[in-house]
Amino acid sequence: MVTKIGEVATNIGGIVKKVPFIEPFVKNKEVDKLFTDNPDIRGLVVVHHEKPVAHITRTHFYQKIGTLYGYNLYMGRESKLLAKNDPLIVDYYQSITEVSRLAMEREEEDLYDDVIVTKDDKFIGVVSIRALLMKFVEIQVEFASFLNPLSNLPGNHLIHQTLAKAVLLEQFSILYFDLDYFKTYNDLYGFNKGDQILLHLTDILKRHVLHNGDFLGHIGGDDFMALIPHYNIEPICENIIKEFDETIVDFYNPRHLSDPNFKIKGRSGEMENLSIMSLSIAVLTNRQRQFEKAEEISNEVAAIKRYCKKTIGSCFIIDNSDGFS
Repeated sequence: MVTKIGEVATNIGGIVKKVPFIEPFVKNKEVDKLFTDNPDIRGLVVVHHEKPVAHITRTHFYQKIGTLYGYNLYMGRESKLLAKNDPLIVDYYQSITEVSRLAMEREEEDLYDDVIVTKDDKFIGVVSIRALLMKFVEIQVEFASFLNPLSNLPGNHLIHQTLAKAVLLEQFSILYFDLDYFKTYNDLYGFNKGDQILLHLTDILKRHVLHNGDFLGHIGGDDFMALIPHYNIEPICENIIKEFDETIVDFYNPRHLSDPNFKIKGRSGEMENLSIMSLSIAVLTNRQRQFEKAEEISNEVAAIKRYCKKTIGSCFIIDNSDGFS
C-alpha cells in the first residue's frame, strides 16, 4: 500500500519508470546500439532471473569505450565488464525520503546514477535523481502545509491520521497536554510572550516524547497531543510536569510573583490573584477498552481533560480514574 501525505505519494514506487534491461551475457556492442537507438536512456539495468544484478550507465560505458584501446578491448565482450556491480537497489515501498538519503550517501562518481527499484525482489524500473529530488521537494512542501506554523509539529490533519491508525495498535497511550491560565498570561504579557511559552512547552515535550520516535502533534494554541505505543507513561508525565513546573516561573516578572496584592482580570471578568500557569495531562489508554474510530478517542480524552482541569496545579490523570499526580 502506498503511503500518502494528503494526496502526494511518498513511496518510491509512485515515481518508478520502466526502462530497457539486458541479460548479463549481452555483448557491449549491443549495449552501444541500445544507447545509440535510445538517446534519452541514462543507463541500462542488468537483470538475471528477474533480479537486478548490475547497472551500466551511459557516462561510465563511454568513458571506458573511449579510452585508447577501449573500443577494441571491450566492444566484443560481455557487458558485465563495464557494469557497476553494486548499484543502489531499493524496494518499491521504501519512502522517498529514505531513498533520497541513501542516494546522496553514495560515492561522488555514482551520485547521479539512477536508483533501481524492485518489487517482491523483481526488477520493475528505475528512478532518476532528478525525478527523486523533485518529488522529495514536493513532499517537503506538502508536509510543511500540515505542520503548525509556530511549533513546526504535525497539525490537526496529521493528528487525525495518527489517531485513526492508533485503533489498530495492540497498546497505546494518548496524552493530551493543556496549559492552565494561559489566556491570563497572554492578557498580562502579550501574545509574543505567550508564543515563547508555547515554544518552551514544545521543547519540553520533544525531549520527553520524541526521543523514542513516538508521535507528538500541536492541535493549536496551548493544546498538544502525543501517541505512545505502550502503557508505561507515568514516568514520562512526571518528568514533563517536573521540568515544566521548575521552569515556568522564569517567564514571569518577579515583581508580579512577589506582590501578594497584585491582581489581574480573570476569565469571569473579575479581578483575582495571579495564578502561575500549570500543565494538565489527560491520558487515555486502550488497556481497559478498545476503540474503533478516532472520534471515540478524541471524545474520551476530552472528557478526561475536563476532569483533569478541575485539579489545582499541574497534574496527569490516566483513563479518568487510575491515578493522578
